[in-house]
Amino acid sequence: MNSTLIVFVILYLLVTIGIGLLAARRVHGAKDYLVAGRSLPLYMNVATVFATWFGAEMVLSVSATFASGGLNAIPGDPFGATVCLVLAALLFSKLFYRLNLLTIGDFYKVRYGKSVEVLTSVAIVVSYLGWTSAQLTALGLVIHVLSGGAMTLNHAIIIGAAIVLVYTVFGGMWSVAFTDLFQTVIIVIGLSLVAWLVGGQAGGFEKVIAEAHAQGKFNMFPAEMDATAWWAMAGAFLAFAFGSIPQQDVFQRMTSAKDEKTAMHGTILGAAAYLIIAAIPIYIAFAALMAHPELAQLFASEDAREIQRILPDLVLGKMPVWAQVMFFGALLSAILSTASGALLAPTATFTENVLRPFVPHMSDRQFLLTLRIILVTFTTCALLFALNSESTMYEMVQNAYNVTLTGAFVPLVAGAFWKRANTQGALFSAVLGMGVWLVANTVAPDAMIPPNLLGLAASVLGMLMGTLAPEVIRHRGQSITQALAHAGHAQHPTHAAVPAHKKH
Repeated sequence: MNSTLIVFVILYLLVTIGIGLLAARRVHGAKDYLVAGRSLPLYMNVATVFATWFGAEMVLSVSATFASGGLNAIPGDPFGATVCLVLAALLFSKLFYRLNLLTIGDFYKVRYGKSVEVLTSVAIVVSYLGWTSAQLTALGLVIHVLSGGAMTLNHAIIIGAAIVLVYTVFGGMWSVAFTDLFQTVIIVIGLSLVAWLVGGQAGGFEKVIAEAHAQGKFNMFPAEMDATAWWAMAGAFLAFAFGSIPQQDVFQRMTSAKDEKTAMHGTILGAAAYLIIAAIPIYIAFAALMAHPELAQLFASEDAREIQRILPDLVLGKMPVWAQVMFFGALLSAILSTASGALLAPTATFTENVLRPFVPHMSDRQFLLTLRIILVTFTTCALLFALNSESTMYEMVQNAYNVTLTGAFVPLVAGAFWKRANTQGALFSAVLGMGVWLVANTVAPDAMIPPNLLGLAASVLGMLMGTLAPEVIRHRGQSITQALAHAGHAQHPTHAAVPAHKKH
């Protein structure tokens, strides 16, 4: 293993930790920790939104999946993920900003009451296990590869988790924002240079694109697709497009903006940046297989995770040192920027919306301490999940969003846009949606209609039945009009926001 590369990687990690710890000096309370004091300018908001999903699964897993199966194999990411951000910006950014909430779970509390708040928040927190584990697995894979196999993958995953934890636990969203900005610059520069080099080895940009077209890689909807394949694609797309909307990281990155206009524009621009820059690792992976066909043998492995080694193996075996430094700098940036947010988001939701309803009288200082304790705890749980999973990162992420697709999406949309939606309907929706999905996933996981779509349909049916049926479970929430009236000061961006847990 080249010692120069290892030195640069260590220096990069130290710089990242340093930036995160310096940003931690801005944390003076829970609002600073969770939404960066609602003060991020547009350029920082765009960077944090872009970094929401541009992580390990995009660079290593989605790119390799495209090289194997083409666009029709990756409908969820980047396409579903991009649609999610656009929908979130257009439909929810201003509403969330005006409601002046700390977490996405607070919306369910305001609209439906404590029972729905706890149920949906648990679903949201559980969904992050797979998402966060994917990032920790990738970080461990990089450390494992750079060690030349001297360090086992599991030991490398543990070290990677510790690195992310160090700066996130102290700085919260401020650390996430500053490190995201730094890491986004590294991602764009690093991947662009590697794409130029690998494309040259494969014969140039035009030749790579022509070969991909000739092999049908750009066919999103191949003519030979049967009904089962169409349903599978729809399930994968909607898992991202709808299932990732009720996620705390999307919520906190939108509402960390300095005003509601910035929240909407920053999210849309972040989505556009994500879709454009996602094309770079996809291009690199296909060009790599053209230039070095022997890498295709990784597709034959029984362990699905092996395809994720295409780019690391290529860079280490076929690239000069400067390209290795740029690639692993970009890769580490993608992983760290996503992993830090993936740790903070479930921590915020669990502490504010699962734990707090049962311990309502915490001071802001106690709340901040509790957030940090929960962050360490969740990191440990995600680490255990990562150490015991053999799924690819793309599969981990897609499975994670099925939880919120079936348990939290419909109550969110109905609560925002249907005046009659009530507590009974939301409970029916969450329980029936997740229940049908879990049963279908156990009994008939390979049925023509994917389990997650059956769960989504059941969630819609549950909301309609519960809301329109005679009210047995009393409605405990407010209408959107009432909620906005109570948070009226949040409609004026110049007014200092008040943490939700301070409003009694």
